[in-house]
Amino acid sequence: MSSSSPALPTHSSDPTAQSRALGPALLVVLGLLAAVAPFGIDLYLPAFPAIAGDLGTNATGVQLTLTGFLVGIMVGQLVFGPLSDRYGRRLPLLIGSVVLIIASIAAVVAPNLGVLVAARVLQGVSGAAGMVLGRAIISDLATGAVAARAMSLMMIVSGVAPVVAPLIGGVLAEPLGWRGVLAVLLVIALVMLGAVIWGVRETLPAERRARIAEERRSRGSLLHQLVSRQYLGHTVAFAAAFTVMMSYISASPFLYQSMLGANELQYGLLFGLNALALVATSAVSARLVTRVGPRRLALIGLCGVAIGSLVMLGAALLAASPWVLAAAVFVVVASLGFVMGNVTALALSAVPGAAGTASALLGALQFGLAAAASPFVSIGGERTALPLAIIMVGAAAIALVAFSAGRARVRS
Repeated sequence: MSSSSPALPTHSSDPTAQSRALGPALLVVLGLLAAVAPFGIDLYLPAFPAIAGDLGTNATGVQLTLTGFLVGIMVGQLVFGPLSDRYGRRLPLLIGSVVLIIASIAAVVAPNLGVLVAARVLQGVSGAAGMVLGRAIISDLATGAVAARAMSLMMIVSGVAPVVAPLIGGVLAEPLGWRGVLAVLLVIALVMLGAVIWGVRETLPAERRARIAEERRSRGSLLHQLVSRQYLGHTVAFAAAFTVMMSYISASPFLYQSMLGANELQYGLLFGLNALALVATSAVSARLVTRVGPRRLALIGLCGVAIGSLVMLGAALLAASPWVLAAAVFVVVASLGFVMGNVTALALSAVPGAAGTASALLGALQFGLAAAASPFVSIGGERTALPLAIIMVGAAAIALVAFSAGRARVRS
C-alpha cells in the first residue's frame, strides 16, 4: 500500500533543532522510563525461592508473577499507546506512574500469591507507559537519523538494566527479603513519577493532535498507515530481532552453566560481557547514524545476527566446542546494538500521525513473539543448543526478509 502522500510534520525538519529538542536530560529521563520494565522483570528473580516459601507456593506459582507482569506489559502498551495519540503523551505518563506506585505498594504488602499476581499484572500494565511513550516522544520530536540516534542511546540504558537488576536483587534479597526487593520497584515508580513531572513536557499538544486528526480524515484511516509495507516490515524485523535476544536470555543458564561448565559468578560475567557488547555497539550506532544512516546500520547489524546464528547452528549440528557457541552468541548480541534503535525509528517514521499507537503495536508484537518462542529454546534438554540455534536462525531470517520488504518504500 502506497505511503507516498506527504505526512503532516509533527516536529522541526531541521536536524539541529531536532537534536536540541532531544537534549541529554530528556534522553536520560526517557531511558529511565524504558528501564522500568527490565527492572520489573529481572530485579526480583533471585528472591523467587523466598517468595515461594513465604507465600506457601511452588516454583510454578511464583512463575505466574513474572508471566502476569509480561502479560501486563503487552496489554499496557496497547492501552497507553492509542490513549496518548488522543490525549497527549504527558497525561498518560502521569497516570501510568501513579498506577505503578499503587501497584508496587500492593505487591510489597501482598498477603498471598493471588494478590501478588494481580499486583504484578497491574505493574506491567502501568509500567508499559514508560516504554511505549518514550518511543512516541522521540518520534514526536525527531525523524530519520536523529530519531535513530536517540533510540540507540535509549538502548544503552535498556541494555544495562537487565544486567544490573538481578545483581542488585541478589545483593538485597537476603538482608531485605523479597518484600524489600519489591520495595525497590516502588522507589523506581516514585522516581518515574518525579521524572515525568519535572523532565517531560507535552510533545503532542492539543492543537497538533487536532491537525493530525484533520489530516487523517482527509488521507484515510489510521489503518492505512499501520498496514503499510514500511511500518509492518520494520515492526516485524524489530520483533524478530528481539526474539533472538530473548531466546538467548532464556537459554543462557544452560548454555553457559550446563554446557560450558561455568559457575554462577562466571555465568554472570559472561552474561555481563554480552550486555556490555550490546551497550557498546548501541553507542557506536548512535555516533555513526547521522553519517551512515539508520537503514545501512540496521542492515549491517541484521547480517551480523544472521551470520552469528548460522555459526551457532553449524556448531550445534557438529557438536563443536561450547566456546564456539559462546563466541557466536557474542557476535549476535553485539550486532543487535546496530539493529534495535535504528529499526524502531524506521518503523515509527512510517506512522507520523499516530506514533503512540504504532509504538504500542510494535511493543506488543515484540513481547508476544518473544514469549511464544522462548519456551522452545530448551526443548532438547540442557546439553544441546540446537533448538536455540534453530530459533535464532529462523528469527534472523524473518527479520532480514521483513526488513527488506519494509525498506523498499522508505526514503531517507
